[in-house]
Amino acid sequence: MSEMNLKNYAYIGDAVWELKIRSKTITLTNNARNLHKLTTEKVKASYQAECLHKLEDILTDEEKELSRRGRNLPIPVGRRQIQTEYRLATAFETLIGWWYLHDKNRLEEVYKVLTL
Repeated sequence: MSEMNLKNYAYIGDAVWELKIRSKTITLTNNARNLHKLTTEKVKASYQAECLHKLEDILTDEEKELSRRGRNLPIPVGRRQIQTEYRLATAFETLIGWWYLHDKNRLEEVYKVLTL
């Protein structure tokens, strides 16, 4: 596994995920308000945490380790429940970023599992 800073993987993963979601939502409506609503529902931390849970059974040991390390990154969130979701979302974004930079075929497999 390449040793880029995990925050950088999460950073690019956030952008890649949002672009994927936006690419999908633009086919669903022409209404700007609805586009925003559809997009924000899929890029928020709670949804990303759900996505990570859906992927748990198909992750390799290396991917699980990367997810664990991404989950343990320091994040600026106070409340415990919200912090849990943000940590899981950061782990998810870390994986998306890693796949985007190192294994686009795996990223496409993940999108299929998530029905995107």
